[in-house]
Formats: sequence, C-alpha cells, structure tokens
Amino acid sequence: MPKMKTKSSAKKRFRVRPGGTVKRGQAFKRHILTKKSTKNKRHLRGATNVHDTNMGHMAQMLPFAGL
Repeated sequence: MPKMKTKSSAKKRFRVRPGGTVKRGQAFKRHILTKKSTKNKRHLRGATNVHDTNMGHMAQMLPFAGL
C-alpha cells in the first residue's frame, strides 16, 4: 500500500485555520493589472476562505489537515 502524500502545490497555497476553514489567496491579482480598475484591485487584496462546495477537494489534497 503506497503512502498518502500531500499535494505540494496545495500545501504552498492553502492554510487551515483553527476553526476548520481553509484560507486562500485571491486570484486575478498577478498580472495584466492595467486594465483592471483600482476598486477591483482593492477588493482582491487580502485572503478569503475556500467555499464549502470545494472542501471535499481540499480534504483530498491535504489528507493530514484534519478536514
């Protein structure tokens, strides 16, 4: 039986908060910023939670996170 492994990309991109939610960074903030409005870029700052519908995928990618 092979070992369970954590997805390396997932462990770099997500952090599990104490309440069981998963913190993620916002998308669409890396490049081609000149055509995006200042308001749009401002709302993309900071982190947000992974949606509940995606938590099953998170549990598969991070098997040792206790999700």
